[in-house]
Parts: sequence; C-alpha cells; structure tokens
Amino acid sequence: MSTIKNVTVVGAGTMGNGIAQVFATHGFNVTLLDTNSAQLDKAVATIHKNLDRLVTKETITTAQKEVAIAHLTTSTTIATAVSDADLVVEAATENKGIKLSIFEALDAAAPAHAILASNTSSISISEIATVTNRPEQVIGMHFMNPVPIMKLVEIINGKKTSATVSDTIVELSKTLLKVPCVVNDFPGFIANRILMPMINEAIFALHQGVATKESIDTIMKLGMAHPMGPLQLADFIGLDVCLSILEVLHQGFKEEKYAPCPLLVSMVAEKKLGVKSGAGFYTYGV
Repeated sequence: MSTIKNVTVVGAGTMGNGIAQVFATHGFNVTLLDTNSAQLDKAVATIHKNLDRLVTKETITTAQKEVAIAHLTTSTTIATAVSDADLVVEAATENKGIKLSIFEALDAAAPAHAILASNTSSISISEIATVTNRPEQVIGMHFMNPVPIMKLVEIINGKKTSATVSDTIVELSKTLLKVPCVVNDFPGFIANRILMPMINEAIFALHQGVATKESIDTIMKLGMAHPMGPLQLADFIGLDVCLSILEVLHQGFKEEKYAPCPLLVSMVAEKKLGVKSGAGFYTYGV
C-alpha cells in the first residue's frame, strides 16, 4: 500500500471526476486522463464546486481544498498520464470493446509495477486482463455513485488477480475511508447482479400496466425503505447503462430472467436515457 503514491484516473465523466476527487482529497497525486479537453475542464470545475460545498459545510477547510486541488493534474495522452503511475483506475464508458482497447494501451504505457483497476460495474475482469501482460495486476475497483459520498467499493478479483494485489486494493480503499467488499468475477458481480433484475422487474411491472411509475417507486421507497424507487434510480444510473449491464447478465448466465424488458430497450433506442438526456421514466431539466 505504501508504494501507491501516483494514481491515474481514466475518464473524466461523473465517476472519473468523483474518483479523482476522493484520491486527491486523501493526499494522492492524481492525473485525470481524458481525450476530450473540454470534458477535463468540466470535470475539474465539478471537483472545485464539490470541494467548495464541503468547505461551506465545514467538512473540510479551505486549506484542505487547496491541497487537494494541488494534487490534481489533467492530461489528454495516455503515455504522459501513466508514465509514473503506481495505480491506474479506468472509469470509461461501460462498453467492453472500449475497455479492452484502453487496457491494452495502459498495459503498454504504464510502469511494470503498476496495478491496473477497472471501475466496471459488470464486465469480466478476467477478460479485461487477457489483453494485458500483467493479468495478476488487473483488478476491479467498482466505486458507487456519487463517489465522494458512497462508502462501498466492490473489489473484484479476476481469475489471475494476485492475493497481494487484492489485499493492496482493499487496504487502499480503507485509506480512502471506503468500505471494501471482495467478490469473485461473475457477470454483474454482486451489486448489479441483484440490483439490475430488481430494476428490470420494476420496468416490466410498468410495461404490463401493473401500476404507475409513481406507485411502483413509492411502494419500494415506503415498503422496502429504499432511499429511491427503482425507476427513478434507473434514470439516475442511465437507462443505456442499465440495458448494457442486463445484456451482460443475460449473455453471461444464458437465463431468461435477465433478459431486458422491451420497454427499456425501446426507451434506449429513442435516446430516453434518464437524467443525462433530460427524459427517462421521469423528465429532468438539462
């Protein structure tokens, strides 16, 4: 654990900027990597805003905010971003082809000792590891959204992940004041293997006219003490992401219970993706 000082986060979207913020706040040197410079600017602005909010709440001091920002740099090229990385956390879009391509490039550019982690929520760590020459140093580090607030980190061991690497990432997660839970590499791992079928079933209930979206969400909130109903949660996750994960589960287990609801499929085709598109099961200002 003491050897990890320099961290590269790949992808400056919602998850990437949250992961970068958490590492920088805890004193790690962080390079946020994205091919889109405008996205990097947006991510840094978001981190500033989030830290300012923490200062206002007196959760951190202005000095602590400035130290965190000083630990953060950005880059648009892999070679520069990972040249001295001890750990790389990939937080790109949930697309297997894209992730495999990224890991192949990371493996070629990162130092031999570097651990390569993926924030994937469903894609096989073992398969990702096959495109590298260091499968024993590839692991899943699945943060929850919003990263600065949510305590859980789902640690996924691939078939060849070494026990030393797994132990290192567990201890690192604790240093970030997170609660690590170790799981093995199966489709959807634990979080989404259980969550996505529930969301899918809620969509089926709406599709079949069992109840309105409001009733479905209220029943799950008040009856099951969920902080957010499954349809609203799907909107926040992104309906395209929900569909992608369900497809991984369906293809991986070859069981019809994981087949995505036709309503979900059609909504994604119509670009009704939830909060990020302004409309999903509910409507949002963008």
